[in-house]
Amino acid sequence: MIGALALFWYGLVPVAGAFVSRRRWRIFRRRFDGLRLEPLLDYAAYCQGREGPYRFLGGFESVTDGHTLWIRGETLTIPVSLTGAHTYVLPLPKSGDIPAAFDPAEEAPERIRWDRVAALTEGAKVFIGGLLLMRDNRLTFTSTRESPLLVIFYDGSDRSLTARVIRAGRHRNEYWNPVTPYALILGASCQLIIAVSFLSRPAFRLTVITAVAAAFTPLFPLVPPGIVCTLLYRRLWWRARIFRAYRDLAGLPLKYLFPDKNSIPKSYSFPQVIEGKLPGGERYALVYRSEQPLEEIPALIPEHTSTRKEQGWYICGGFPKAAAQDTIIPDEPEDVFATYGVLPGRPDVLARRFNIQAYFLEIIAWLVLLFGIGLNAFFIGMIITLLS
Repeated sequence: MIGALALFWYGLVPVAGAFVSRRRWRIFRRRFDGLRLEPLLDYAAYCQGREGPYRFLGGFESVTDGHTLWIRGETLTIPVSLTGAHTYVLPLPKSGDIPAAFDPAEEAPERIRWDRVAALTEGAKVFIGGLLLMRDNRLTFTSTRESPLLVIFYDGSDRSLTARVIRAGRHRNEYWNPVTPYALILGASCQLIIAVSFLSRPAFRLTVITAVAAAFTPLFPLVPPGIVCTLLYRRLWWRARIFRAYRDLAGLPLKYLFPDKNSIPKSYSFPQVIEGKLPGGERYALVYRSEQPLEEIPALIPEHTSTRKEQGWYICGGFPKAAAQDTIIPDEPEDVFATYGVLPGRPDVLARRFNIQAYFLEIIAWLVLLFGIGLNAFFIGMIITLLS
């Protein structure tokens, strides 16, 4: 029973919480990624009273009625009902500097309650995505049960927001999630209760020692010699997290080119220009080039800028207004949410490859961690045997 309780509270419950946490962040990224395809709210659409899904960028102006946020854009100020909205703050790195747009080492966004929004600095940048509905004779961003608003407060350039959100919107350590502290406390309490229950019975001395040792099971990965495996586990898990971020970054251009992911062709005929449309009607393109493109075009995945010559390069961005088909080099799109840069391979192929690498590293990381825990448990078991 002691082992079963330890496995349940220290293993199954936190791992279940880890899956829930990972799913929550996956929904967050997909929600933001999907909102990139919605039209950008402007003065003309607002004056015509068009309801529907929109995205909007502006500066935090004020909070009225305790739950209505006012966002000031370039041409209009729009009310946002915070009731039911999913509100986040995208933090700066500890250094205080805005990171490079595709550096994966950023803190995860912090989920905040709507009643804390008033404490934010006036003028802070805000992204709003969701339904614009008529409320009290005015158009207001409003949450529904099926479509809650996504509100993100951030610093830095608007153009880097997409990459920063997609990169950082994932838990840094899934094992340590909201249910983990309670699981550890309850698990340790159960073991100590068992130890105290049998403390007055000399015949159950081994049970008492085992229960006390089991109460400190969460510390097993942090003591020698297993701590070496724990450090290696953290290194592998962090690397897997980076590969998951690269997977999502590589897939960003496909949203505009193939809205239905099942329509992605299995093979391309090159040289070829694949064209799509941005929500505002702007033309978007994915272009293949056999030679390395201009240095001023940003690399979407900095660590993977080298490639075999036959793989070539894939440049995504706004379709140039005047260019021959065989010399097209995409420009920086007017839509700040549209991805612009170069990839060292097909976006869909790179995304699959990074996904496989991430899962492989995660499996190896778990095996290493379990080996370290087992190693420490073996030595502790020997000590308990000697004491008994």
